[in-house]
Parts: sequence; C-alpha cells; structure tokens
Amino acid sequence: MPDILTRRLGFLSILLGLASLALLAVSVWGFRAGGWPWPQAYDVAGWGAWTGGAGVIVALAGVVVWWRRRRGDIAVLLGLILSLPVAGLGTVFEIAALTTPPINDISTDIEDPPVFWFTATPSDYPAQNADPQGAAYPHVRPLELPVSGDEAFAAALAFVEARGWDVLSADPVESQIEAIATSRLFGFEDEVAIRVTETDTGTRIDMRSRSRLGQIDRGFNARRIEAFFTDLKLKTGE
Repeated sequence: MPDILTRRLGFLSILLGLASLALLAVSVWGFRAGGWPWPQAYDVAGWGAWTGGAGVIVALAGVVVWWRRRRGDIAVLLGLILSLPVAGLGTVFEIAALTTPPINDISTDIEDPPVFWFTATPSDYPAQNADPQGAAYPHVRPLELPVSGDEAFAAALAFVEARGWDVLSADPVESQIEAIATSRLFGFEDEVAIRVTETDTGTRIDMRSRSRLGQIDRGFNARRIEAFFTDLKLKTGE
C-alpha cells in the first residue's frame, strides 16, 4: 500500500520538475524567438535550475521516507527523473563558472593570434587573456600535421561544414577560415577563425574561438578547439 507522505512528496517533486523544465523552455524560447537579452534568459534558466534542485531534494526526501517506512510511491522516482535534468545542467554550469577563468576568447597562438576580418565585431585577442589561458588550458596549442597546406585547409573546411557552422569566409589564398558556431540549446553564437600555415615538416594549424556574449565561456571555447583538433588529427591520420 502506498505511503501517503511519500505520495505527497512525489507529487510535489513532479510539479517542481515540470516547472523547472517549463522555465528552461521559456528561457530558451525567450532568447531564440522572443528577443530577450541573454542576461534575462539566463536568469529565467537559473530559476529553473533552482526549482529543479528543490524537486531533487523533495524527491530524495520521499526516497528516505520510503526506505524508513518500507512503503512508498513511484511518484518520487518520477519526480526525481523530471527534476534532475535542469538541476544537473545548472550545477554543471555553476561548477564550470567557478573552475574556469573569466575569459571568453581563446587562441592557440597568443603571440600572433588569428585575426577576425568578417565577424560582426572584429577585435584583437585580449593580451590580458594570455596568462589565465595558459594556466587553465596549457594543452591548447597549435596543431602540427604532416600534410600539405592544401590538404589541411580542405580537411579543416570540411569539418567546419560538417559541424554546421556558418562559414563567413574560406580563403585558400590567405589560408584562413572564419565561421560562426551556434550552441545547441540557446543558440548563442561564437566566432571561430582557423589559420593554416605551411612549415618545413608539413602544416601548422592555429585556431581562435571566442564568445560574442558575456565575459566568461565556462571552458567551451577551449573544448571546441580541442575537439576540432582531435577530429582533424584522426582525419589526416596523424
């Protein structure tokens, strides 16, 4: 026989979980289609994360009651399932914000970074980013490949297109690609520049990735460069 307290906690956690999902959906819609400024959309998503966290706590309380009384209700498990996604997303975002430097422009070459020419707001790589970037992402370095410049350029462009990035420029003469990468959830736009340089042993590829919005990127730009270079190495057999 279901326990009344467990059932009530389960129904409350279900409501909180549904509310968290609704708040996240509204925040995404508000930015993508409603014309909200990104801070407002983030605030609403934050409320969703807090609501989801409350749903997780209530559901876990229901699990404890279930375990102690040896009677429960499946509703607490459903509430936990509904509350976890947004609560987990909010937790991951908060941890990333606390453990990554407050920068949003990453380059494999901090001495001579790739230059943005075709983006909406072209600007130089911030010199003050060099030290925190080096400390947080020492593995973000140029990629050396034992292939010709033409092969490397073609492979890089193919991966840019395969990722669905919006290509702003792909100039084989200048050996540089510029594109816009859009995040899956909110549709935030990040700017990417890829430069190919021939060397005595093959080709060196530099990449710069920066966020258009906000002052921090939670490590997304560094991870984008790492993932891109990993795919490129596999493609060229390196």
